[in-house]
Parts: sequence; structure tokens; C-alpha cells
Amino acid sequence: MSKTSARAASHPGIAPQHPDDFFWQWSRFSELTVEDLYAVVRLREAVFVVEQNCPYPDADGRDPKAWHLLGWVQRPTERALVAYARIFEPGARYDEGSIGRVVTAPDVRGTGVGKALMAEALRRIESLAPGQRIKIAAQRRIEDFYLALGFRTVSAPYEEDGIIHVDMLR
Repeated sequence: MSKTSARAASHPGIAPQHPDDFFWQWSRFSELTVEDLYAVVRLREAVFVVEQNCPYPDADGRDPKAWHLLGWVQRPTERALVAYARIFEPGARYDEGSIGRVVTAPDVRGTGVGKALMAEALRRIESLAPGQRIKIAAQRRIEDFYLALGFRTVSAPYEEDGIIHVDMLR
């Protein structure tokens, strides 16, 4: 595990209050503990299924082929998962490398944690496949977020699991 700072609001429950409270975990699927995996499933379900009211098959069979980037807030007696993305090397999902299931906990949105997550994900994928293109299937409602990170839209909008997406490359 590596420690990386992320700017976040001083939320008493979950957000980092000090940069040392926040750290990144970079793991293959087989390296995730039961507790890690439970936290990932819980965060993905809370946002993608419950918050977005989108029943979809989260267990899509791709997790074992991915790298997993987990952003944790550490407290003296607990840790909380506040950011997550799964990352595929070129050829594992698309011809390009890919970042997906990008999610932040509701309590940290608007604090910079999402940008920090994507910056770390881009750094990690660059270390796996230097100079290679990166493809994402982005929800259309946050297309501007990815445009600001250097992605460009390369597809017409399409529906996936009841949500409009676009393919983007960087």
C-alpha cells in the first residue's frame, strides 16, 4: 500500500481531515482481503445500484482480471473506503488500457477526492502500460469531468444498464 495525499473537506464522519489520514491501496483481485472486497462491493452497490437506482450485474466476471485501486480514510480505530476504481491493462477489456467502476463515497464528493482518484488511476495505468491509450465508458452526466482530465469523446451516446454512456479515449 502506498500513501498519497488527497484534499478533502473536514467531514466529521468519513472525509480525510489530514493528508496522512488518506492512503491508496493497489491490489490484484487475489490480494484483496475479504474485508477489502466487502468494502468495494458495499461502495459500488451503494452508489451504482441504490443511489443511481440502477439494478445491474455488478459481478460481471471482470474483477479477477483487473487491478483494484482503493482510497481509504484511516482513523485510529477504523478505516473507511471513500474512493475506488478498477484498472485493466491493454488487452484485458479493450485493446487499450481501461479505467472503470470509478466511484467516490457521497460524503467526499466535491472535495477533490474524485480528481485525486483519477490522477492516481492514470498514474497507475501509465506505470502498467507506458504511453498507451486509455479507454473509458463514461456516464454522460459526468463527461465534462473526464474531458477536463484530457479524455475525448469517441462515440455517440448509448444506453448501458439504463444510464447513458459515451466511450472516451486519452
